[in-house]
Amino acid sequence: MPALPEIPMKKILTFIFLTLASPVLWAFSTADLAKILQKPANVQGQFTQERHLKSLQKPMTASGRFVLIPKRGLLWQMQKPFETTLRVRSDGIMQWNGKSWTPNHAKASGQSRQISLFLDLLGGNTQGLEKQFDTVLNGNAGKWTLRLTPKTVLMKQIFTRIDISGDSVVRRIELNEKQGDKTVMLFRAVQTDRPLDGFAQQHVHL
Repeated sequence: MPALPEIPMKKILTFIFLTLASPVLWAFSTADLAKILQKPANVQGQFTQERHLKSLQKPMTASGRFVLIPKRGLLWQMQKPFETTLRVRSDGIMQWNGKSWTPNHAKASGQSRQISLFLDLLGGNTQGLEKQFDTVLNGNAGKWTLRLTPKTVLMKQIFTRIDISGDSVVRRIELNEKQGDKTVMLFRAVQTDRPLDGFAQQHVHL
């Protein structure tokens, strides 16, 4: 049997170096993702929400703007089809009535429940998410997708899966519900570390 050709040690060392030095080949973990999403002091932009119900042929669409301060709070300002402002913080979900914040009771559409999740999803609270979901993360820091599959009894009663994708910020969230309904959130004109307006500064950044 002919002897196998000897591979020069220099080539072996070069291959090892390139493998270790290439970020693409490094494992991209949920902890890495959390660091990326929690890095900005704030994230601001516009959103479009499509609510797909089995009972309707066309999705219900809403749009507006949001302000997220990681680990502090989320300001969710819907502008169409009607105006409403919600604030999501660790002390609960509140709705602005023009003068003060009042408890939000939007349970029929599941709006409050979903926006509560957005605080963790947009803010990169992967530790909190992993308590309720099994996670599968693909991609790298420049382009990633994260699939959440419910593992708690409560989340299994609500969702079949949640898919999130993005880069340095979250760009898309899709929530698939147990009864067959679906909500798709698209985020555009997203900016980070921009000055907050007076309302957001006063009511979220506390």
